[in-house]
Amino acid sequence: MERQDLNKQFYNYLWAYILVALSGCLGNVVDGIIVGNLIDADGVSAIALSKPVNQFIFTLHLLINAGAGMLVGYALGRKEVKDARRFFTIALTTSMGLGLLLALFGGILFPEQTTRLLCNNEQLMPLARDYMQVLLIGNPAFILMWGLSTMVGVNGQPKLVSLAVIIDNALNLFLDIVFIQWFGWGITGSSAATVVGHLVGIAILLTHWRKPENRRLALDYHTDASVTSCQTLGRIVSQGAPLAIASISLTLLLFSANRIVLSTLGQTGIFAFAVCMNLLQVYNLFLSGTCQTLQSLGAIQVGKGDREGFRLVLRKAFRFITIAMAITCLVVWIDPELIASLFGADNAAYISETDTALRIFALSFIPFCYIYVLMIVYKLYHHHHMALFISFALSLTVIPVLWVMAKWHPGALWYSYLIAYLIEAAAIFILHRVTHASFSQPGKFGK
Repeated sequence: MERQDLNKQFYNYLWAYILVALSGCLGNVVDGIIVGNLIDADGVSAIALSKPVNQFIFTLHLLINAGAGMLVGYALGRKEVKDARRFFTIALTTSMGLGLLLALFGGILFPEQTTRLLCNNEQLMPLARDYMQVLLIGNPAFILMWGLSTMVGVNGQPKLVSLAVIIDNALNLFLDIVFIQWFGWGITGSSAATVVGHLVGIAILLTHWRKPENRRLALDYHTDASVTSCQTLGRIVSQGAPLAIASISLTLLLFSANRIVLSTLGQTGIFAFAVCMNLLQVYNLFLSGTCQTLQSLGAIQVGKGDREGFRLVLRKAFRFITIAMAITCLVVWIDPELIASLFGADNAAYISETDTALRIFALSFIPFCYIYVLMIVYKLYHHHHMALFISFALSLTVIPVLWVMAKWHPGALWYSYLIAYLIEAAAIFILHRVTHASFSQPGKFGK
């Protein structure tokens, strides 16, 4: 009966987190479609050039809140409520402080310099600046929304997280039309709509603490003489480091790839790349649901010391991600032209380039998803060296391959991601064997 309960719990978490990811995926994809049709293809490209900013903000969340979420899960599994509260308090306070600093320096004091760092095309510069400035000023709302989502989920209410994120993204899409078309705010309206949506989502998540039983996880600033705030923050950062490093690497990759693609293939290429990054959102729909289930439910099983329960969660996670990726890849291969046209591709050159890129990226993202899930597994099994290696290599492997392909074979530039991920998969296999890492006897399980 206990295994049946765990099986049910797995799917409760999985489908709740998939609804969260689905809402976010639709929000990003449909947001791009709305911008492409209400503004133009340059608007889609400007948002793509702003992706490193989004990714950096998300990195702050991963470093602090995602790392703390695992530690909160371990603590709740061991029924150590005091420790769970300490991690929760330090995480939210620190992440919000970092978000406010980023808003001040990037969004208020130096918006022009930030934009020029990411965009070297004068035609796209005004659109990118208008979009990025609001994004940076509103970034504390992003961090708080994601942080509360992590904590509410691990505290046993993933369905409330789903509701909050769905309403957040639905409001974002509605306000896109209102702000862009009715108010005439242009691309600024797109980023403003996102910030307002997050604020509403935060209000919904805060209702979690109306129930007394949920207040076991609450802000608690009482100091513990045996554990300093710096020690707690150190544990949080250590736990979240692999995820954050992977995200930082992805930020660097997005920055480098945008510049390489724009200089090699021009505006046609950067549009195709933007559409492919939206395709990644579809893969992320399943990847995010799987990984968040592993992080929340898997961490609780680790806290309990339940090896068999943890392995059951792992088997179900890998089975689900495999089926989901196969179906997604097949759909893209059937009709890539339809996807290109959805984002405002209105001439043969844009459609042709995007069709080619989409087919290749549909295959490239399959090894990416497996590698990312594997990083979570290594972290939960306490193989920290393997998790750190993957977090560094996941994106940084792609950059030199992109550079070499752009220089020596620009016609095959889109194959860079697939080649890089296959190289990384081989490197992970070799390092796993050399370091004698094992998934059969996890060290320090439940401690």
